[in-house]
Amino acid sequence: MTSPQILTLLALTLAVAAAWARLARGRRRGAFGPSRAGFALRLLLQPALAVLLFFGLFPPRERVPPEPMTVFTAGPIEDSRPVEGLRVALPEAPAGLSAERVPDLASALRRHPQTAELHIVGEGLEARDLDAARGRPVEFFPAPAPSGLVELHAPAQVVAGAGFSVRGRISGLPESSVELLDPSGARIALARPDADGRFALEGRVRGIGTADFDLRLLDADESERERMPLPLRVHAPDPLRIRFLAAAPSPELKYLRRWASDAGARLHSRIGAGAGILLGDHAQPLDAEALGGSDLFVLDARSLESLPDPAFAALDAALDSGLGVLVRIDAAPGRRARTRLSGWGLGWEDAPRAAAVHLDSRTGNAAENLPLLTRLGSGAPASGAAVLLRDGRGTALGHWRARGRGRVGALGLLDSYRLVPSGYASLHGALWSDVFAALARTRAQPPEQEIPQPMWPESRAALCGLDEAAEVIHPDGAITPLRLDPALGASRCAAFWPTRSGWHRLREGEALVPFFVLPEQAGRAWRSERRREATAALAARPASSLPVLAAASWRRGSPWPWLAAWLALAVSVWWMERRAGAAARGRD
Repeated sequence: MTSPQILTLLALTLAVAAAWARLARGRRRGAFGPSRAGFALRLLLQPALAVLLFFGLFPPRERVPPEPMTVFTAGPIEDSRPVEGLRVALPEAPAGLSAERVPDLASALRRHPQTAELHIVGEGLEARDLDAARGRPVEFFPAPAPSGLVELHAPAQVVAGAGFSVRGRISGLPESSVELLDPSGARIALARPDADGRFALEGRVRGIGTADFDLRLLDADESERERMPLPLRVHAPDPLRIRFLAAAPSPELKYLRRWASDAGARLHSRIGAGAGILLGDHAQPLDAEALGGSDLFVLDARSLESLPDPAFAALDAALDSGLGVLVRIDAAPGRRARTRLSGWGLGWEDAPRAAAVHLDSRTGNAAENLPLLTRLGSGAPASGAAVLLRDGRGTALGHWRARGRGRVGALGLLDSYRLVPSGYASLHGALWSDVFAALARTRAQPPEQEIPQPMWPESRAALCGLDEAAEVIHPDGAITPLRLDPALGASRCAAFWPTRSGWHRLREGEALVPFFVLPEQAGRAWRSERRREATAALAARPASSLPVLAAASWRRGSPWPWLAAWLALAVSVWWMERRAGAAARGRD
C-alpha cells in the first residue's frame, strides 16, 4: 500500500506542473509583462509553496533526548515527588494533579517515545498497563499500605457435596476476625488471624449451579469492616461407585452407608449376619472385572482377615490399577489382617482401650458440646505413608499410602455415627467426604473453560482458548461478541471489559460457563495490594533483563512553522498575481 507521504508528494508535484503550465500560458498572452525576472520568480515560488505545504503536513523528525516519566496511579499521592521529566496521570489517579491525563500507559509511551524510565507513584499499575511497562526500567514510589483484606485465595469452582478452603491475610486491623457466610447469610465458619494476619476457613456446598458465599471482616468491636463476595460454580460430581464388605452390621456402618447413599454414591453392600448369612445386594465376584467398575472398596478388619487368598490377590491387583481401598479398624486385626496391612505399607498398634477423639475445625465447626468419639489403637505405617485423618489434638486416626495407581488407607475411628443424632450430620458428612476423597479412584474430568479471577467492572480481562463464535451474556441479558486477537495465535485470546457486577456467562456453542464480576467497591484493599505487588515485582527486575534503549529517540516536529511560512508565501504570491493582473488590465 502506498504511504500517505508519497501520495501527497505526487499530488503536489502535479499541482506544481499545473501551475507552471498556467504561468506559461499567461506569459504567451503577455499577462505578466515583459520582465523575465518576474516570470522566473513566479516559477520558483510554485515548488517552494509545495515544499512548505508538504513539510507542514509531514514535519521532519527531530531528535529528542531521553527523560523520565512520572506516572500517577490510584491511591493517595504526594504530588511533590518526583518532579523531573514528563508527568502523566492514568484514569484511576486522583483528580487535580498537574499532569497530562492519558487513557493508559501504552498511549502515554506512544506520545512520548523519549521516555527512558518510569517513576510509578501511588498504589501501582493496573493489569492493562503491566505489559507496556515491561520494556523500561521502573522505580516504584508506593502509597501507604492499605488496611483490610489484602490477600485472598478461594476456589472458583467446586463439586457439590465437597468442602472448600478459603485462605487470606488481613493487614492493619489487630484483634479482627473473619466470618464465612453461606448463601442464606448464616455463619458457617469463624477465624481469627494469626500474628501475621493470616487466616483459613472451610465451608461446604450442596446444591448444583452458582452459590454466593460471603467473607465478612469484623473489627475488634465486632462491627463489619468489609464484606467480600465469594462466588462459586458448583458442579454435579460423578457418583462414586463404592463396595462395602463387613463381617457384621453396626451403627457405624449403617450411618456411613446412609450418608454415602444421600451423597449420590452408587453402593453395593455385602454384610455378614452370622451362620454364613449375608445381607445386602446380590453377590458379585471379587475379580478384576467387578473391581474395575468400582472407585472405592470399604471393608472392616475381620473381613480383611477372612478374605480368601484369590479374592485378596484380585483386590491387590485392582489397587495397583487405581482402586481405592479403606480398611475400617473396628476390632483388633488378626495376624492375617496385619500381614496384609503390612504388605500394603500400613501397620497397626493395639491399645489397651479405646481412646477419646476430639474433633477440630478442620473437619467442621469445633464446639465444646461436640460428642466425644473413640478410636481403636493407632497406625504404625512404614515410610512414605501420610496421615488420613487427625483429631483436634493432632493425633492420627489413620494413615494412607499410594500403591501403584491406587491408594489404600486404614482408619481406627469407631463411632463417628454419634455425630448424626447429636445434630452434627454435616460434620459427619464432611469427615467421611474428606476420607473418601483422599482414597477413591481418580477419574478424569472433562476440561472446562478457565475464567481469570478476580474480575472488576471497567477492568480488562483476557479470556483464552475461545472459538470464533464466543460471546459473553451479561446479567441483564445483553450479549457482547468476543473478537480473537490474531497476534496471539494459538492461544485464541480475546479482551473483555465488564461494565457491571454480577454473574455473567461465557457461551461457546451449546456450552455456558458462568463467571462472576465483583462489585466496584468490593475488595478495595485486596485490589490495591495486587497492584502494589505486581508493580513492585516490575521494579525489582535486574537491569540485565531489560532491553537496551536508544540514547535518544526521534519524533515529528511541530507543523506550525512550516504552515505559517507556507501561508505567508501564499499570500505574497497571491498579492504578486493580483498586482500583475491589475497592470495588464491598465495596459489594455
